[in-house]
Amino acid sequence: MRLWRGILVWLLLAMPAAAQNAAPQILIIDSDRIYYETLYGRRIAADLNAAIQAVQAENEQIVATLTEEERSLTLRRPDMTPEEFRAEADAFDVKVEEVRRVRDAKNIELQTENAEQRTVFEDRVQGVIGNLMIERGAVIVMEQRSVVMSVREANITDDVIVRVDAELGDGTR
Repeated sequence: MRLWRGILVWLLLAMPAAAQNAAPQILIIDSDRIYYETLYGRRIAADLNAAIQAVQAENEQIVATLTEEERSLTLRRPDMTPEEFRAEADAFDVKVEEVRRVRDAKNIELQTENAEQRTVFEDRVQGVIGNLMIERGAVIVMEQRSVVMSVREANITDDVIVRVDAELGDGTR
């Protein structure tokens, strides 16, 4: 009886060690971490941030100019006929609407450019992930958000980040 108990204890202790040595068939990544922690993803985010700040600076300048024009119109109103005021006020409204249209188009352009850059990033990173998958003998890679429970060794996010930085750098090469 002691012999069987000893064998059983040995098997139970040996199984986790053997399982740890075997490569997981399913690998897990956190694509958000890959995007925000790689040189490439950080460069894209920094470029977008710089573009957003430039647009915000332009917006602030435009708002200041329009505010001054509106103030000027308000101050000149007592010396104007109702028809003159109405004509200038209507022209001002048309100008404001055009500025708003141009600003909205610029914001949409920034969003589109960011989405396109993110798509290119994901396409390029997919090759790195595919190579790691093949090297590890895995059959599938899943997104972390879709996983309920896993062993730590299945998550290759850190390895992907290191490999993307080494192979793709900041994405400009």
